[in-house]
Amino acid sequence: MKNILVADVMTREPVTISPTSNLLECAKEMVKKKVGSLILVNKKRVVGFISQRDILWALIKKSSIDLTKVKAIDISPRKIAIIAPNCTIKEVIEKMNRLKLERFPVVYENQLVGVITAKDILNVHPEVYPEIEEFAKIREESEKLRRIKKAEQRGEGICEECGHEGILFRVNGMLICESCKDSI
Repeated sequence: MKNILVADVMTREPVTISPTSNLLECAKEMVKKKVGSLILVNKKRVVGFISQRDILWALIKKSSIDLTKVKAIDISPRKIAIIAPNCTIKEVIEKMNRLKLERFPVVYENQLVGVITAKDILNVHPEVYPEIEEFAKIREESEKLRRIKKAEQRGEGICEECGHEGILFRVNGMLICESCKDSI
């Protein structure tokens, strides 16, 4: 794993789209190409990155806006994490864990040359699955803690015991509804 480079396992022709494409075009392209993200490219330079999650966020947060009027670049993160083709797989895994990302555009001399994903790494090295799985668990726990903090601030959310929504109480480190609290 130490000797295998990003260039050895990356996808050499990633799915790209213009930064001025609207979100409906992006969603259609993701479905057509069966991918979870698109790299926004202008003259072979990476200018953004959009994922299914970004489009879902736009659907929820901007539901009153026509998705054909929202450009991909408008919801793309401002800072894009990239990786060089001469990095090792080990360096990619460390960067994925540190940044909590599952894919990186591969850039050489300021031009897009590919994309590397956790799936690419698993295809070559299935033994790293426990590391990738651990990364997913950490991300899931981080999301759970964020939701718990948000629920505590509002005083309401989804009960961790029964799954019903309502006013929550902290009992034994869990946020539970009144009926579950009474049954404990």
